[in-house]
Amino acid sequence: MTELIVSLAVGIALSACSGFRVFIPMLVANLATRFHILDLSNGFEWLSSPTATFILGAATLAEIMAYYIPVVDNLLDTITTPASFVAGTILTTSFLKIDSPELQWTLGILAGGGMASTIQTGTGLLRLASTKFTGGFGNAFFSTFENSVAVFFSLLTLWLPILVAFLGVLLFVFLLKKVLKRIQTKNK
Repeated sequence: MTELIVSLAVGIALSACSGFRVFIPMLVANLATRFHILDLSNGFEWLSSPTATFILGAATLAEIMAYYIPVVDNLLDTITTPASFVAGTILTTSFLKIDSPELQWTLGILAGGGMASTIQTGTGLLRLASTKFTGGFGNAFFSTFENSVAVFFSLLTLWLPILVAFLGVLLFVFLLKKVLKRIQTKNK
């Protein structure tokens, strides 16, 4: 039971981080499994392959650099919202060691995908507000902040997964309330 809780916490924590940057937590998961810090569920061995390391490393660098280009950063938010959902789903599902694939994928989709896409939506709205009020000049600050959060908390997940998952859930609830409030205000 403890292994299930920890594996779910690892998945949720890394999924929360993929709401800030899609590929940083995927790369951290890849390296952690390659160095035997974390164990993957059956069927997800591809995530620890050398090929995945190369692809995720290149994608991480491209994603980080692209967020510093004005206009491209806002365009990326439209692309990374569904991508973060997929990454969050894969991250949570890949660490859950459950005998039922249906339950494993359902938890991955709901907990991981939902967490990642909600946080990504919140950061995307923050970037839009920054663009609106600073003409895009403040976006580099937010990009640096998001990169730092994604790296720091992805690495912290390797040692304190339950704490990072708890912080991710708190952020999820906070952002979900903000997004729902914005939708309600917009519909009035």
